[in-house]
Amino acid sequence: MRLVQLYHPEKGRRIAKVEKDRLILFRERWDSTHQLFTDIIESARSPETFISAELSSESADYDNVYSGTSQWKLLPPFDHPDTHHACMLSGTGLTHRASAENREKMHQKMSGQEEANITDSMKIYMWGEEGGKPKRGDIGVQPEWFYKGNGTHLKACGEPLIVPTYADDGGEEPEIAGLYLIARDGTPFRVGFAIANEFSDHVMEKKNYLYLAPSKLRNCSIGPELVVNGRFDDVPGVVSVERDGGTLWSKEIRTGEKNMCHSLENLEHHHFKYNQHRIPGTVHVHFFGAGAFTFGEGIELKQGDRMSVSFEGYGRPLVNPLQIESGAPKLVKVKTPGQNS
Repeated sequence: MRLVQLYHPEKGRRIAKVEKDRLILFRERWDSTHQLFTDIIESARSPETFISAELSSESADYDNVYSGTSQWKLLPPFDHPDTHHACMLSGTGLTHRASAENREKMHQKMSGQEEANITDSMKIYMWGEEGGKPKRGDIGVQPEWFYKGNGTHLKACGEPLIVPTYADDGGEEPEIAGLYLIARDGTPFRVGFAIANEFSDHVMEKKNYLYLAPSKLRNCSIGPELVVNGRFDDVPGVVSVERDGGTLWSKEIRTGEKNMCHSLENLEHHHFKYNQHRIPGTVHVHFFGAGAFTFGEGIELKQGDRMSVSFEGYGRPLVNPLQIESGAPKLVKVKTPGQNS
């Protein structure tokens, strides 16, 4: 089952269920998947049972919505009304072998190390290979973890991902993200998955791997669909970049537990073991890592390039154009109380 969030200039926010080329709208009382899953969790009913009773007779043409020719516009499929304070974006890196190898090459060039010397990045990946998939119920080795920002950074399918003036670069990271809601008692619930473009500044990170933290503070996107009870064992996909109406680059990718050095249970434990990540009512969008991206193959994205990510069983592709801000970065001045200029 797949859901989308929509916005209409006259009707406001609504949610809908995907039925092939139609979007079946929920009753008007439902204006967010956050509200929907809050009530599903508290009802202790299955999503399928709950949702079947809440669909209306209204529908929209998915082709028109997806292409941007409808008044209905796609939103991220899962978010929080309080985007500033109640939605955390985060991720786990070095979960896929190709990602670890790309990072290792990057860090070897930075430090002047010879290929025979293993980098810290590859060490963390190998720790995952050795202890990232413990027996069910046991705790495995912790992965790399990064903070991505809050809900203001989260973009929908079709919206541009922005390279700010202070950035060195911007590049796609094709992934699947887990979507989580914290219940009233502090229990984390995974409401589903979504296609994701984690989008990072790889040039900044390449300068020094200690710049990883600021390189992650960029826009990202998920969607267009929230996949309820989706597969996450072995998921094939395709990532591509279109330029001037043609395909600049394309590559087949795979994700899911079979292709990662950590189990989903282990990744989730090491994110939600922190008390501050289990605040009731909050939303978490957690990225599970990428296996391929253009930067690793020496391709520099340019203004207007269209990034596309698709995964089998996850609905329509996630597509975002690249937008590069012009001009020089501006100094941000900090004031003290009583200072007006």
